[in-house]
Amino acid sequence: MVNQTQELDVLVVGAGFAGLYMLHKLRSERFSVHAVEAGAGVGGTWFWNRYPGARCDVPSVEYSYSFSPELEQEWRWSERYAAQPEILSYLEHVTERFDLARDISFNTRVASAHWNEGDRRWLVATDAGDTYAARYVILATGALSEPKAPDLPGLGEFKGSVLHTAKWDENVDLAGKRVAVFGTGSSGIQVVPPLARTAGQLVVFQRTPNFAVPANNHAMTDELRETMQRELPDNRAAARQSALGFFAQPRSGSAKAESDEAREARFEEQWRAGTTGLLLAYEDLLIDEESNSYAAEFARRKIAATVEDPEVARKVTPQGYPLGSRRMCSEIGFYEALNRDNVRLVDVREEPVTAITADTIETAADRYSIDAIVFATGFDAMVGAIKAIDVRGGDGRSLREEWSVGPRSYLGLAVAGFPNLFTVNGPGSPSVLSNVVLSIEQHVDWIVRCLADLRAHGSDRIEATEEAESAWMDHANEVAHSTLFPRANSWYQGRTRDGRDVFMPYVGGCGAYRHTCDEIAADDYRGFRIAHS
Repeated sequence: MVNQTQELDVLVVGAGFAGLYMLHKLRSERFSVHAVEAGAGVGGTWFWNRYPGARCDVPSVEYSYSFSPELEQEWRWSERYAAQPEILSYLEHVTERFDLARDISFNTRVASAHWNEGDRRWLVATDAGDTYAARYVILATGALSEPKAPDLPGLGEFKGSVLHTAKWDENVDLAGKRVAVFGTGSSGIQVVPPLARTAGQLVVFQRTPNFAVPANNHAMTDELRETMQRELPDNRAAARQSALGFFAQPRSGSAKAESDEAREARFEEQWRAGTTGLLLAYEDLLIDEESNSYAAEFARRKIAATVEDPEVARKVTPQGYPLGSRRMCSEIGFYEALNRDNVRLVDVREEPVTAITADTIETAADRYSIDAIVFATGFDAMVGAIKAIDVRGGDGRSLREEWSVGPRSYLGLAVAGFPNLFTVNGPGSPSVLSNVVLSIEQHVDWIVRCLADLRAHGSDRIEATEEAESAWMDHANEVAHSTLFPRANSWYQGRTRDGRDVFMPYVGGCGAYRHTCDEIAADDYRGFRIAHS
């Protein structure tokens, strides 16, 4: 039987936080819409990332939807920082509450999306054999969703279990095994403590140490919930206009202008305030190198006070980049895990991996017998899931090829040469350097408003201009270089079409970015080329 092509106003790719809200919002505006999801259920990154210790490093109440006051009132988070199962349960509840599953195809990946200029539609094919003809395609694929693993010599020879934190296999039992973990970013810092408690031996292979602060996680009491619910409307409104989209704001003053005693006292207080606490101790920590150096040195002293072996402490202590210029991590027992007799830390810059055999990992200095390898090595950030699709725009231009040297985008929303295609939290938007759920809601609201405006004015084609795209990427890069973010070699960095390095996320602030997007929409979508039916 040949599947018939389904005609749609909008096809949404992905059913995580972005895809679910997009589906709900488009349905409320009476667009015909369908979503395609690679997983067997909703959740996006929270469907796939089921590794031990997985949890959000943004407070649960903030890492949740604000579009429905009723939803906000009825859902009761159990912890300050929710673990993966609870976040997934929340998204499943949202799906059921708003009856979203009936418009989602699960276990289905989009293989290709080709623009047909004559029909002004996207022709979309999936690996399940389904085809769609959609006026608009919205890529809600997630900025951190396409996992990547290092290219290690001899990895194909290894006979044990190989897992990635972003594609965890819960059927693999690592209890009592000799386990290697590669990576000490956010996922690695979370997975190491539970593995250290259950594995027979754990070898942690680290390339670049990251700053990690105590999560200070705790249960949510009824009294705390009542207080947070009462303050929620004001906190949400303030967060939308803030720099990072969080409830907590930077404290006033300059670290370098404080006395040693006052500065130490404030750092100590903020150290216990969660993921962004230390960064918010003073308002100049991300723009002034001297002020930042005081905070970084405070964090280094905390690591040295926790890690008992001075040599291990040296290896795991970040050096050479400002605090916060790489993603800040929160930890629950990571540094303490390095003190265990069954845990060893290997710095691959000093002791590079030279070979992997059927049951060993060999380095320049030693040989480790291993039963299982866990890659906590992150993602092809911001672009990987999009590049996995064969997207072809005007004149058959390949988005994968256009982004082969790095992504480019106008506002993180649209790409020149690809009409009627939108990205949620794309490069050039606050995305990964903000409260991502807040940024998702802002993008969804803007895109749906745009589509409704186009429909109201009899228009059926919109495309970012190359001039606007280039100017925006230059602006985003200029703003970034007024901060300390570009001082680190991180996955925040990208490249332009002509080979220049650029900073991918927009760091000018969530509030400023929201104002710019609204201003562009009010100015007849300045920077976009619009055509009528």
